This record gives sequence, C-alpha cells and structure tokens, in this order.
Amino acid sequence: MLKVYKISCTIITTCAIVFLGCNSPVVPKPKGYEKMPFPEKKYQVFNKAGYPFTFEYPVYGQIKNNLNYFGDNKQTNHWINIHFPANSATIYVSYRPIESNQLDTFIRDAYTFANNHTSKASSIEDSAFVTDQGVYGVLFHIGGNVATSYQFLLTDSTRHFFRGALYFDATPNEDSLAPANEFFLKDLKHLVNTFKWQ
Repeated sequence: MLKVYKISCTIITTCAIVFLGCNSPVVPKPKGYEKMPFPEKKYQVFNKAGYPFTFEYPVYGQIKNNLNYFGDNKQTNHWINIHFPANSATIYVSYRPIESNQLDTFIRDAYTFANNHTSKASSIEDSAFVTDQGVYGVLFHIGGNVATSYQFLLTDSTRHFFRGALYFDATPNEDSLAPANEFFLKDLKHLVNTFKWQ
C-alpha cells in the first residue's frame, strides 16, 4: 500500500511540474547570425592636395585624416583611416616615405604586424603582386578568430611605402564576420588596383 502511495505521489508531482513548468511558448533558436546589410558598390577618388598617392574608395566610406602618430605633424604625415560607420569597419592606413635603405625595415614590420596574430590565427597567407599601375604589393590573408583578416602593403620600392589593415569594431569571430570580410575584400582589392603614386 505504501509503495503504491509513493508511486502515485511521484506521478502526480511529475505531471504537475511538466504542466506548470511549460506555460511559456516555444521559441526556436536562430540557426545563424543576423544578416549585415551591405550597400551597393560605388567608388569615389581620393586625390587630396599634398598627398603622394591617389586611389578609389567606396562612397559609403568616410576619410578621417586628423591623425597624429609617432609625434608626426597631422597635416604632413599622410596617415588616414577609411571608416565605414554602417558596418563598424575601418581600413587603417599608414604612409611612410622611404629614406636610405628603410624599405627592408618597413617590409619586415608589415610581416611582423601580420604575424602578431599567430596565436589566434589558423593560417596566414601572403601573396605578392604588381598592379597595372606599376605598384608593388603584398596582400596578407589571416584565417581564424583574429582582429584583422586582411592587411596589405604597397610600395614603389624606392620612395614610398603604404600599409593598410581592415578591422571591425566587433569580437573576432571568423564565421560571423565572413560575409563582411568577403564584402570589404572587394573594396580593398579595388583600392589596391586603382592606387597610383603622385
């Protein structure tokens, strides 16, 4: 009799928990990340007086040039950022004139910046190229959950050195940032292919 009573109490308690605990509607978990809206591809020319280079960049980007690094005069250092506020992305750009055998140092620094991500990177690929404009360069593709998936350097090998890196104002997640990286890679390639020294 006691055994039947315990079984009955267990069944009643279980049913009460099931019916009382399941009073909220079932909401399915999303299968992926929220889709990021991307604008239509259109480009404009950056050709500012006093800058030793010109290139095309997206119309949805904003040039920020009031930068001051390493104590350089912000009017003469030719460092800019191309900011994309709608997508929380920025291409950070630095320019250095080459003086007496500095090219090797600048190139070594660019490789160091790319290799700084080795602790998080699943791969680092570099590909050298020469554009139709006669600009020499290297594009770095860094795989994994890293702060920047794409970096590049451009030079004429004698007088000018230009370096850029694409960053997002977001936690590095290769899967969620893959569409944005693919979208902005096209813009990076357009910038590089339209780049000219003045």
